Amino acid sequence: MAIKLAWKNLTTNLARTMLSLLGIVIGVMAIVFVMSLGEGVRRFVMSQVEMFGTDVINIEVKTPNTEHASSENASSQIGGAQITTFKIGDAEKVAELKNVRSWYAGSFGQDIVSREGKNETSMIFGITAGIVDVDKNFELESGEMFTNEDDRSLKQVVVIGAGVKEKLFGNEDALGKKVKINNQSYRVIGILKERGGGGFLDFNKMIYMPARTLQKKVLGTDYISFAIFAVNDLSKIDLTVLEMEDVMRDRHDIDDPDDDDFGVMSIAEAIDMVGTIISTMNILLIAMTSISLIVGGVGITNVMYVAVAERTFEIGLRKSVGAKSSDIFKQFLAEATFLTFAGGFLGVVFGFGFSKLAQAIAESKLPGIALEFPLTIEAVVLSLVFSIITGLVFGMKPAITASRLSPMEAMRKE
Repeated sequence: MAIKLAWKNLTTNLARTMLSLLGIVIGVMAIVFVMSLGEGVRRFVMSQVEMFGTDVINIEVKTPNTEHASSENASSQIGGAQITTFKIGDAEKVAELKNVRSWYAGSFGQDIVSREGKNETSMIFGITAGIVDVDKNFELESGEMFTNEDDRSLKQVVVIGAGVKEKLFGNEDALGKKVKINNQSYRVIGILKERGGGGFLDFNKMIYMPARTLQKKVLGTDYISFAIFAVNDLSKIDLTVLEMEDVMRDRHDIDDPDDDDFGVMSIAEAIDMVGTIISTMNILLIAMTSISLIVGGVGITNVMYVAVAERTFEIGLRKSVGAKSSDIFKQFLAEATFLTFAGGFLGVVFGFGFSKLAQAIAESKLPGIALEFPLTIEAVVLSLVFSIITGLVFGMKPAITASRLSPMEAMRKE
């Protein structure tokens, strides 16, 4: 009975009902939109990290007296701090550990690559030959990979990504041809298969050359930025990380871990850390957007108080013919809950629509990056639960006020 009366009153005052829905719709829409974007970003970042495999450990340079994954370390290196102590010899020594199956080391550079008047600014990846054994996505379409001997002899050869091949050679066969980098000629000995996913690094637009060749003939350095190691036994990965730290400290003559100029992290640890960071950010964003639900709830309270004032005579009449206070309470609480549930449903629909619009914009602005902003079951359930709770909480006081009206006083006010 209470539900039927609530529905009748809400549909009778349709304009007021729609206005009171607005705050809830906006609040729920914001929650769904934020959760959708958060899940999309989480999946994308995870896919980028997992591309390297879960059985690998990464060693990279780090500013001393900072945490490896800290903002202080990142800002220090972005600000121009250079760590020049990590050498290929360090990586070779770490690779002697029993649980290490294969490895590669390298550094990045950027230069203009040219051929017959065609120029392409490309990221140049100087690596050791072991990448073919560690990176499962590193596959040759044609040609061959340079060897460790090529690396040691500073041979001027390159393996190019599919995008570079298309840009500089078109339909022409690139194998055996030469490109110019830093005014020096490099022979193309291999072409990589097209690599999907894009992401922070577009591997299709990269050029690979022996690590020492990049150091000596392009960058003019003798150090590397990172080394990646594949392990045999995943159950011993934590122990292997500790062993790697010991080797690196011994070679760099470091006694205090705070002075480490390197960081060691397994991909599994990186995945956990990234997942924790993204989850924390999502919780904070949801908490912020939930404020709009509180605003919507205040609006519901005001609307319900207006409804109580307008229907004072009705309440008195119903009580005089036998309606109990609990019946009046249930009716007004049902109206508030109906309002917020309907607002929650509409908010989910609009939130999903906006997330798909954001996905379309991202795809058009960031071609090659696979971003998807899904509507998750968690987002739907959380939004509807929040909206119903809002209705119950903010509809409680007006419902109590209505239920406590005296029949005689209510009818006398009319």
